[in-house]
Amino acid sequence: MTATVDPTAKQMARFAMIYDTPSDVDAFERHYNDVHIPLAKQLPGLRRYTRSHEPPPVIGEPCYMVVMLDWDDMAALEAALGSEIGRRTAEDAANLARYSTMRGMILQLNEV
Repeated sequence: MTATVDPTAKQMARFAMIYDTPSDVDAFERHYNDVHIPLAKQLPGLRRYTRSHEPPPVIGEPCYMVVMLDWDDMAALEAALGSEIGRRTAEDAANLARYSTMRGMILQLNEV
């Protein structure tokens, strides 16, 4: 069975980050909560910011945290990442990289 995408269905865009267990959990959490979240919550057009600590893996290796940021569409996400606050948030991610390996991806979400 092949899934079809309805071109009239609502589309959203998501930026997702996966963090491995930090080398210093307390320092990572302190910086993440006190600096990174306040920066990211200023991203233009951001609709929702969610995170999950230590989600149980179904397939593959476990991770420490998954974070998802949602926008109305890909243009809004791209504009947010290209904004001044987007650049500052990306620069701050280097501070988090001192404590944790991370992987990020941009997703276009289509209702099916």
